[in-house]
Amino acid sequence: MGDGRAGEAPLAGRLLVATPLLQDPHFRGSVVLVCRQDGDGCMGLVLNRPLEAEVAEHLPGWQYLSSPPPAIHEGGPVQREAALALGRRAAGGADGGGEGWTPVGGGLGLLDLRLDPADLQGEIDALRIYSGYAGWSAGQLEGEIGEQAWFVVDARPGDPFDGDSAGLWRRVLRRQPGPLAMFATFPPDPTLN
Repeated sequence: MGDGRAGEAPLAGRLLVATPLLQDPHFRGSVVLVCRQDGDGCMGLVLNRPLEAEVAEHLPGWQYLSSPPPAIHEGGPVQREAALALGRRAAGGADGGGEGWTPVGGGLGLLDLRLDPADLQGEIDALRIYSGYAGWSAGQLEGEIGEQAWFVVDARPGDPFDGDSAGLWRRVLRRQPGPLAMFATFPPDPTLN
C-alpha cells in the first residue's frame, strides 16, 4: 500500500503523484511512473498528459499494440523529441530483461522502438508511447519529496494504460488508504473556492 512517503523504499516502479503544493506547470496535477533510479538520479514518465498526436501518424505499426486511445502522451519536459515506449508483458510473461526490454517492475518495461512491433504480438498486452520524459539528478527527487511536492504510492499494472488518463490523478489518490485519499477532492484552483 502507498503511504505517500518515500522512506527507504526504492522509487523505481512506484508512482509520484503531484501534491497540491507542486505548482511547476510541467508537473502540476501529474502522475509519474518512476522507471529508473540509480546513482545518477531518477527517470520517469508522466502518465496523464495525452497529446493530439496519434501513434499511427508518427510510429506506423505501433498503433496495433497501443492501448486506446492510441495517442502519444507527453512523458515529460526532457528531450521532447525522443519517443519512449512503455509496455506490459502479457499474462505469464517474465519480468526479467530481454532483447529490447528494460524492466521497470510489476510486469512493466521500456521497449526499444527499433524492434519490429509484429514480433511483439502476444508478448505485450498494453503499450503507451511517450514524447520525452521526466528526469531528476542525484538527490533532486528525494529533495522534492522531502519538500512535500510529491506523494509516493504503489503503482498498479494498468495505471499507465488507463483510457481516461485525465482523471488518473484523482483515481490514484482516491484508492489510497487514510487521509491521503482526501486529496482526491482538492479543487484544481483553490483560489476559485
